[in-house]
Amino acid sequence: MAEIINLNKARKARTRADDKATAAANRSAHGRPKAERDKTRAEKTHLNQVLDGAKIDRPDDEPT
Repeated sequence: MAEIINLNKARKARTRADDKATAAANRSAHGRPKAERDKTRAEKTHLNQVLDGAKIDRPDDEPT
């Protein structure tokens, strides 16, 4: 026989878990000093520029 569960409690538990995950993401994104955020942003920009600089442009008519 299947276990009987209260759907309201299950729904609230799932919502609570989702809220905790969102809070953890927000803490990692917003809970840092401005200098650290700027440093991370500069590193991402630099890596994107290096990646774009190494990109090989191919003509459109050439198959890959």
